[in-house]
Amino acid sequence: MFKNGGRFYISVDLEGLACVIGEYGKGLGFDTPGYAYARGEATEEVNAAVKALYDCGASEVWVWDSHGKGYNLLYDKLDPRTRIVMGAGSKKRFPLIETGFDGVLFIGYHGYDVPNAVLAHVYSSLTYQYMRVNGKDVGEAQIDGAIAGKYGVPVIFLSSDDICVSQAKESFPGVKTVVTKRSLAWNSCVSEHPETVKKAIYAAVCDAADAIAPEPFVFGSPFEYEIRYKRIEYAESCSLRSFDNTPFERVDAYTVKGTLADPEDILR
Repeated sequence: MFKNGGRFYISVDLEGLACVIGEYGKGLGFDTPGYAYARGEATEEVNAAVKALYDCGASEVWVWDSHGKGYNLLYDKLDPRTRIVMGAGSKKRFPLIETGFDGVLFIGYHGYDVPNAVLAHVYSSLTYQYMRVNGKDVGEAQIDGAIAGKYGVPVIFLSSDDICVSQAKESFPGVKTVVTKRSLAWNSCVSEHPETVKKAIYAAVCDAADAIAPEPFVFGSPFEYEIRYKRIEYAESCSLRSFDNTPFERVDAYTVKGTLADPEDILR
């Protein structure tokens, strides 16, 4: 699939990891019982993917700590060959992806809001009820995939719960995946054992490196973008503007919509 010397960008979230469910009635906050475990598990699942990429001829692998404020992984335990993108304050997702990469990989991602999806949300479980592009619900995988696609970089791998994996396969035909757990409810799952997951990630990433390169994922331009917030005042204070510089339309008390030309404008 990729010539020797390929560059790869791994984005790692925490909610889709093996044996991670947050705390009942809460997400995966820094103060929840499973957070310390999730940090270590994320580091190990990333290392499995990094090893696979280098074993298949990669010359450079970047790991982006993309959960919350970007300070989650056990950095001294990461494969020393990685470059680590971390912290908050960057004005864009996938910092420096425009320098050229052969593929992006999503580890520990979660689904968008559907019944029984473990820890499902879109960027903030406190802020957004849903995001839709061209009338279809999208999650972080789809938006991040479109941002990578803007720079010509395809999504080649995703690991998560069964619901998020199903959503990803619909969006990214041919993507290689690993199911880490079966969703039962927002804070409940049947998980695969972490060691089983790490072995599966290694094998699937090797398959991704050997497969025919997929097309980058795009929304098309322009595209309709709709947000439903969880609080009325969030909709009232929305300052998004369409690509023609007109304000987003207020659909109802909680919902706004408009038309964008650039997927990076979704989060600006």
